[in-house]
Amino acid sequence: MPSLRVGGVLLLIAVAPLATAPLKAQDLDPLSRLDATSRFSVERIIDSAGALGFPTRPLMSKALEGISKHADPRHIVEAVRRKFAALRDARAALGKVDDEDLVAGAAVLEAGVKPDQLTAFRNPPRERSLLEAFTVWADLVTRGVPKDDASSAITRLWKGGAADNDFYGLWNSVKADILQGLSPGAALQNRIREFPGRAPPDKSTQSSDQPETPSSR
Repeated sequence: MPSLRVGGVLLLIAVAPLATAPLKAQDLDPLSRLDATSRFSVERIIDSAGALGFPTRPLMSKALEGISKHADPRHIVEAVRRKFAALRDARAALGKVDDEDLVAGAAVLEAGVKPDQLTAFRNPPRERSLLEAFTVWADLVTRGVPKDDASSAITRLWKGGAADNDFYGLWNSVKADILQGLSPGAALQNRIREFPGRAPPDKSTQSSDQPETPSSR
């Protein structure tokens, strides 16, 4: 009986690696679910990004996101290519910034903001991070705030020396107003008055005593 038990244990140990090997191989090769052509395209984009000094993790994450959603491989390749293009455009607009700020800048562009609207943030001081400002910027646009209004507000706060807490506070307040039923554009215009660094209203704005409700775009 003991010999049978030993044999059984040995058998299980011998079989277990064979059963788990495909799973481990798949984990080590996250792009294995793509067809050969699509996989080659994604790998080539990622290799090109790495050779140019761009962060590659966002590109791989974009590919894995598409794979997890069972997206068409061609669409996955295009999504990775667009992400790479956004990183390049962000780099051209921002100059020397760390990877975290660069990725955040690329997200702003992917939200639909124009590259030249990032140039006001070019070569920021080392002691200031763009991450919070850009994260709020992209989210505001995603929530329906007109792109130019969001760009103007974030740029004004940044140039006025706003801290991370100011950007977060603006985002939290605008989000709350939107949830209460206020239009995204009006919510931003009303709330931006509460934060430091706001420049005087444009000529197109209403009187400072009355909140502006921008026209829908």
